[in-house]
Amino acid sequence: MSLLSKLRCITIDATGTLLAYKGELGDYYCMAAKAVGLPCPDYKRMHEGFKTAYTNMAKLYPCFGHAAKMPNIDWWRSCVKDSFIKAGYDYDEETFEKVFKRIYSVFGSSAPYSVFPDSQPFMRWARSNGLVVGVLSNAEYRYQDVILPALGLNKGSEWDFGVFSGIVGVEKPEPRFFEIALEMAGNLAPEEVLHIGDSMRKDYLPARSVGMHALLLDRFKTPDAENWRKAGAPVLPDLVAAQDWLIKQEVCVGHQSRL
Repeated sequence: MSLLSKLRCITIDATGTLLAYKGELGDYYCMAAKAVGLPCPDYKRMHEGFKTAYTNMAKLYPCFGHAAKMPNIDWWRSCVKDSFIKAGYDYDEETFEKVFKRIYSVFGSSAPYSVFPDSQPFMRWARSNGLVVGVLSNAEYRYQDVILPALGLNKGSEWDFGVFSGIVGVEKPEPRFFEIALEMAGNLAPEEVLHIGDSMRKDYLPARSVGMHALLLDRFKTPDAENWRKAGAPVLPDLVAAQDWLIKQEVCVGHQSRL
């Protein structure tokens, strides 16, 4: 019996699996600074500053400030301000606010993202086969409400439900995140669900820990992919290959496959 015939739902990670960032972080921070007459910040310093600031904010106020009931825009304002400061740019409040508004607006649109060409066809194929499709992402509410629809990935035609950390207050790799997905899919049994992602730590292992099937995509030929395979994870190059794999993959009736 094929795995496809056993499934009732497929959940899919967003960034790195369905879509990718275009360009570099520095591109967007530079454009925002130049738009208000400032010199372009150094790309490398900006990138490192953002990584540190984002990590700090995520520790202090996880899930984009969900538990603290912090407005999304305030979470990002603190993160972006700290990014500039750590990169060596301490603007006055009025100037920073002008720069920040441009950055916040851009990252709340489709501009910095591109959808992989196989994403929409795969999701529509899954739904046409009677499967519920869910999008699972450590992202804030704008992914659900603005970004995915702007990229042509719409609720009702490409996906049925979403689990976004900024909305549910839990993030991958916590197993609870995947349990929420099972509940939102219709209280399905985990062996009826396949999760597709691009991270062993955040996608494959936690999905398997709750009993779901799982596979990984290696779209960017990461050096870690060989280790993923050695650990027993199915690793495929894209969603075209995933569709073919789903049709051909056999499972033993009465036993959950170790996928």
